[in-house]
Amino acid sequence: MSILINKNTKLVVQGITGRDGGFHAGKMKEFGTQVVAGVSPGKEGQEVNGIPVFNTVEAAVKATGANTSVIFVPPGFAADAVAEASDAGIDLVITITEGVPTLDVIRITPILERNGTKMIGPNCPGLITPSESLVGILPAPIFKKGNVGLISRSGTLTYEMVNQLTTNGIGQSTCIGIGGDPVVGLHYKELLSMFEADEQTEAIVLCGEIGGDAEEKAAEFIKNSISKPVVAFIAGQSAPPGKRMGHAGALITSGSGTAEEKIKAFEAAGVKVAKEPSEIPELIKKALNK
Repeated sequence: MSILINKNTKLVVQGITGRDGGFHAGKMKEFGTQVVAGVSPGKEGQEVNGIPVFNTVEAAVKATGANTSVIFVPPGFAADAVAEASDAGIDLVITITEGVPTLDVIRITPILERNGTKMIGPNCPGLITPSESLVGILPAPIFKKGNVGLISRSGTLTYEMVNQLTTNGIGQSTCIGIGGDPVVGLHYKELLSMFEADEQTEAIVLCGEIGGDAEEKAAEFIKNSISKPVVAFIAGQSAPPGKRMGHAGALITSGSGTAEEKIKAFEAAGVKVAKEPSEIPELIKKALNK
């Protein structure tokens, strides 16, 4: 089992004729993902890495049965690309693009809800189910198939955390980088619920960061609704108030959103919090009694 993507995922790459879209389309295909189509208006009939290109997502879906899309479209056009995929019947959209205006994300949210489309991102590295499917820009060699699910607001922290797990012999079921913007698609609550229902996942790693109250809400949800062991790490523990650290959402304002508050919330919910990423493998092993 896995969540969101697996070996049956059929992927369309929006923006495939661009530099990043073409490069990562090849890497995803090389991993084993079924990359069945690309979309680039005006480029229909071309091929990129052996992948057929269509003018629209609707045409790509009709021709290939694609059910998932990944967005490599410039920021000003990314939201419209997501909406196009949703209207074409795509079930899951992974928006890699960084710098998408927050108001654009808010504008398309009702479209996604109306069509029943799930979104990861924007400003995210994507997700991977090791040995089955990769959608995004994640470095495939560091992942190992196993029983630990991972959710992270930070892309590079995802890589660091996975590397710590893999080098300590701990494999992953599905790993998801949700993005660090103020408004994103699927967040902790929805993904925690999916991992809770996934038979393969036995424990969950949650990588949060300063800013907002998403981690506090996640802690409350874990306390009330999650039976599987969860361990956490909060990035930005030394960040001063009022200074944005990396992501647009990683900002402590008016005394809220601090690492201390988030750590207290997790500990109150029975979630062990690592001081450094290197401590996560040992916390997972203790949680699983290994």
